[in-house]
Amino acid sequence: MWQGSVESIHIAEKAREPTRRVDSVVATPGAGLEGDRYGLQQGTFSKPEPDYELTLIEAEAIEALKRDYGVEIGPGDSRRNIVTRGVPLNHLVGREFRVGEVKIRGLRLCEPCAHLETLVAKPVIKGLRHRGGLRAQVLTAGTIRVGDTVAE
Repeated sequence: MWQGSVESIHIAEKAREPTRRVDSVVATPGAGLEGDRYGLQQGTFSKPEPDYELTLIEAEAIEALKRDYGVEIGPGDSRRNIVTRGVPLNHLVGREFRVGEVKIRGLRLCEPCAHLETLVAKPVIKGLRHRGGLRAQVLTAGTIRVGDTVAE
């Protein structure tokens, strides 16, 4: 059994806009995060599909990118909504888990792409391959806060 936490939360109102860090965010099934580009249907890849509702990445993956590849990015530069610590995100594909009071379902890995690399202007694809995060569906409404527990 594992238990991790929410280290930071990041949203952007429009595609290509820098993310901003927030202390909490409201999650809504079928929409995603309040104030985020995908919840507002303003994201680069906006589609009415569950795997665009929420994205997560491990803080450990961002740290490994710097350690193993010498590429430093801030947590919000990953373009993922929630940065976790102590959470095995790759193992949550197809599984339900909780982020604070919100029930989530992991859908698929969120592999890094050329679009991300263009936005951060750094070579991140190789270093984040297979550890670029998780695309997830919001199953229950609620507020997600920095410091919340992440657990199955």
